[in-house]
Amino acid sequence: MILDFNLFPAYVTHYLDKTFYNLTTVALHDWATYSEMRNLATQRYGLTMTEAHLPSQTLEQGLDVLEIMRNIHVFVSRYLYNLNNQIFVEKASNNKHLNTINIRHVANSIRTHGTGIMNTTVNFTYQFLRKKFYIFSQFMYDEHIKSRLIKDIRFFREIKDQSDHKYPFERAEKFNRGIRKLGLTPDGQSYLDQFRQLISQIGNAMGYVRMIRSGGIHCCSSAIRFVPDLEDIVNFEELVKEEGLSEETQRSASVLDSVLSDLTSNSAEGTEYFKMLVAVFAPEFRSAKNMHLRNFYMIVPPLTVNFVEHSISCKEKLNKKNKTGAAFTDDGFAMGVAYILKLLDQYLEFDSLHWFQAVREKYRKELSAVAKEQTVQSAGQDEKLLQTMNLTQKRLDVYLQEFELLYFSLSSARIFFRADQTAAEETQEKKEEAGREGTSSEGSMSAESSSNLISDVLQFLKLCPDLDSCTLAAAQLQQGSQNHHHRAPLVRSSPEEGSPAATADFPELDCPWALAAPNQHEPDSSNPPEDQHPWTADDVEEADEWTHGSSSFRIMFC
Repeated sequence: MILDFNLFPAYVTHYLDKTFYNLTTVALHDWATYSEMRNLATQRYGLTMTEAHLPSQTLEQGLDVLEIMRNIHVFVSRYLYNLNNQIFVEKASNNKHLNTINIRHVANSIRTHGTGIMNTTVNFTYQFLRKKFYIFSQFMYDEHIKSRLIKDIRFFREIKDQSDHKYPFERAEKFNRGIRKLGLTPDGQSYLDQFRQLISQIGNAMGYVRMIRSGGIHCCSSAIRFVPDLEDIVNFEELVKEEGLSEETQRSASVLDSVLSDLTSNSAEGTEYFKMLVAVFAPEFRSAKNMHLRNFYMIVPPLTVNFVEHSISCKEKLNKKNKTGAAFTDDGFAMGVAYILKLLDQYLEFDSLHWFQAVREKYRKELSAVAKEQTVQSAGQDEKLLQTMNLTQKRLDVYLQEFELLYFSLSSARIFFRADQTAAEETQEKKEEAGREGTSSEGSMSAESSSNLISDVLQFLKLCPDLDSCTLAAAQLQQGSQNHHHRAPLVRSSPEEGSPAATADFPELDCPWALAAPNQHEPDSSNPPEDQHPWTADDVEEADEWTHGSSSFRIMFC
């Protein structure tokens, strides 16, 4: 057999390429090892190796984001969220260890699959939340629940002056116990227990979205860490063109500029996914057809009582031999409550209950009573009674501590959803931002459109003897093309007897415009209304504010 030594390097190269590719496919976290071997073959033996182009992973890859995304309903029910450390811990496992997921794992997955997976994950989360909110609405619409909540709301309004505007702890405890009378599941859970789990799953989904955003920022920051100055990044495409290099090099430089631009923007800001998920659900939650959801803030106190009892039970199991159901964190509940309160715009309503102040007052009063009893019994030297008192004091301390931890978690979660702003304040802020954008954009109005607007205004004013009862309004239509203007008829409201119809049949405007509400002021005695000269087109062109009778108004040209 005669060997052709000229084909020997090609045979070795093909064999190594095939081996490295297959082994990397089996264990993606070993990509770095095979990459070094590939480089070694190139440097030592001069072989032209083929790049595998496989997604890379690390030894600390953790659970893949794709798997979580496809099974998010399983993930939120089997994992517990920790708000402070941004980590998910598995509830229970058949192994001797529990799986955890943190920001580094998410960042590694994003580096493997690309940043495009982030938006897809949020879309999957949105679909999941839609299903969970349907169940949430059904629970709140149930007659047993709705009637109890309406009764509690009426009760609090009647006694809030006597109770120093604090919701009674006993009332919440009574609600929690009363729900158990409606029935229990085979494993002993009440309807309120299941509702708490539903809210925790919603909060876990929001915690997962937060971790995705943090992981994306972490991934982009790691990728761009070798750029010396993010504020001053040179344009490589221009430099390559100045040097007169090949078109292929210019295209490569253009791609590099695009990658650096994306990484810079992503590492600096990220996407406000929470804001998006609030904006998409809030209008439906606050609509008139979902008025039964407006009672939610009143069910939060009994929910917190239920959660604290459950949390203490789970923590006590950590010290037992049978650790089934043991847990040390479940901040998904706080995230879920904060998110739903934001969707319903009920932060002020919940704060008006002064619930956590009432809890502190209740437990501190009981602790003070136990301390006094201990002082009295210490003189009697009754050891059994003293032991009972010590256990009671310890139990009260644990409950008070759990309520404090829940209060801190809920306060932290509210920050993510801008708890300092009500829905009205957010709407006002959006209008101001839109106004600033409108004034910053340069636009011009043609002379023909201006004359049409002036003639329409003057014609309308002839029909309006007193602007106090007249209003001009421009209906906001859907945005068309950039060259297409909003068109709106002039509208007159509160027509008097014998006056024209409420909607004057005037030509539609060719220019976007707005008219502020009339500003009432006392008429000037030195210049009475009847002596004022009629408005003309020259007056309209020269000024943007006019006086008519005892009213003034302002036209703002866009």
